[in-house]
Amino acid sequence: MSIDEYILDHIDPEGDYLYRLWRATNVHLLRGRMASGHLQGRLLKMIVEMIRPQNILEVGTFSGYSAICMAEGLPEGGRIYTFEINDEMEDFTRPWIEGSAVANKIEFIIGDANIEAPRLGIEFDMAFIDGDKRTYLETYETVLGLLRPGGFILADNTLWDGHVLEQPKPADRQTQGIEDFNDYIARDNRVERVILPLRDGLTIIRKL
Repeated sequence: MSIDEYILDHIDPEGDYLYRLWRATNVHLLRGRMASGHLQGRLLKMIVEMIRPQNILEVGTFSGYSAICMAEGLPEGGRIYTFEINDEMEDFTRPWIEGSAVANKIEFIIGDANIEAPRLGIEFDMAFIDGDKRTYLETYETVLGLLRPGGFILADNTLWDGHVLEQPKPADRQTQGIEDFNDYIARDNRVERVILPLRDGLTIIRKL
């Protein structure tokens, strides 16, 4: 048994619906590992239960796994607004979200969150950034402007398979985007931050 298997064997189960979504994501979509998965999904749910936000902004829906997990932790009346810029994902993702037990807590929107989210006119208590790594800094500034003081941002993939320790190739804009984001956050005096070495790196940021 590996340490990862041991962990999954000693935390809350992901449930049958999420398991089937995870399987379908990996069977039918390219880069299925982009979905949060069992461990991170349970962590997202618990963080939501700790923060108790009313409104969550998610940038990067992908197959809907993380949105469903966060919605599971929302209090009554809470809502998550999740944006997916790739319109080709809609046919796969929307039925999974709408078929979930928490569909009434999720607003699934196809579009660029950097453009569309400010138009909602909502102050958010929490955000999860897991979209295009090349535009992480732009997305961070958008999200921070929509977040209440004391609110939290979770940014995924901030260790990027360890590539943050390497000099990115000139054409590798994704690694460069993550490195620029990490360096910027480390110096940003508007927030406090910590990086968890969970899966591919998860940065928790609190707006002061």
